[in-house]
Amino acid sequence: MIPIRDSTRSRSRPYVSIALIAVNVLLYLHHSTFTRQQLLALYWDYAVIPVRYTQGALWWLDPATVFPLFSSMFLHGGWLHLVGNMLYLWVFGDNIEDRMGRAGYFVFYILAGLASNAAHIWANPTSTLPTIGASGAVAGVLGAYLLTFPQARVLALVPLGFFLPMIEVPAVFFLFGWFLLQLLNGVLTLGVASAQTGGVAWWAHIGGFVGGMVLVHWFRDRPRSYRRR
Repeated sequence: MIPIRDSTRSRSRPYVSIALIAVNVLLYLHHSTFTRQQLLALYWDYAVIPVRYTQGALWWLDPATVFPLFSSMFLHGGWLHLVGNMLYLWVFGDNIEDRMGRAGYFVFYILAGLASNAAHIWANPTSTLPTIGASGAVAGVLGAYLLTFPQARVLALVPLGFFLPMIEVPAVFFLFGWFLLQLLNGVLTLGVASAQTGGVAWWAHIGGFVGGMVLVHWFRDRPRSYRRR
């Protein structure tokens, strides 16, 4: 299912979500002009490569190894990868930003991204493949939304061949179903060489989602009243 909008109206303009989307889009547009060689060099320097963390001594003292844990959240490998992540961030991020406040939401987003990277490294300790994308941090937003707005509903497109019917489903159903799909695929990839598991970092999604569910308790403000759209 493809989310279009949720039923909870935000009480403030989501400036941080807008800024995050803008940064991701601008970086992608800039990097889209790179040659293949330049992109490979970019990913080598700024993507997360798990083996560097599991077999590198004192990696946390090397800025060149620490920085990719952050920079990888703002890089994307294709326009579908970018659009999918930014769509989910736009639909679900505004309410979480409204609930946490802008500063708290930004810190939460970064920490959820770090949790996703940690889970990916744990599940793929010998992988030499660069990993990029905002999906882990965005998954943290989804986990926070599941616990914060369990009564909300999501308007979504359901691809059925040539047809795209639009239905409204409970947010709990939509988000829990999304998480189960990530978990199923993640479990199936355990013990499988990373080169054989495709281009999706399932455990980054799982780690970000669970991280968001844990972190939300420290970041969300007192409950507020919200209106349905």
